[in-house]
Amino acid sequence: MLRLTQIIRNLYLRLEGWLGVVFKNILGVIRNVLGFFARLFGFTKAEYFLESDESTGINRNTVKEPKESEQNKTPETPTPNRRRPKGKMDDYYLNMARDVKKS
Repeated sequence: MLRLTQIIRNLYLRLEGWLGVVFKNILGVIRNVLGFFARLFGFTKAEYFLESDESTGINRNTVKEPKESEQNKTPETPTPNRRRPKGKMDDYYLNMARDVKKS
């Protein structure tokens, strides 16, 4: 009896996987066709169903980029920096190593 239930479970899993692959391909074709018509009629914009901002009285604030009035004429001299700044964790581990040496 256990062998029969195992065969039924395996058959179910194989059938489910096969149907998933078949319907995935069919749904992909349908999605591509509907996507083509959506792009054709302009339904891909997120605001196609909303009223325009002028008719609703909404004023959108646009971010203005700061204008560069004057460039810095002084050349920057490269300073040698460490790859990684010395952090508190480095001190913690150094102190722990010293404590281990003392013991």
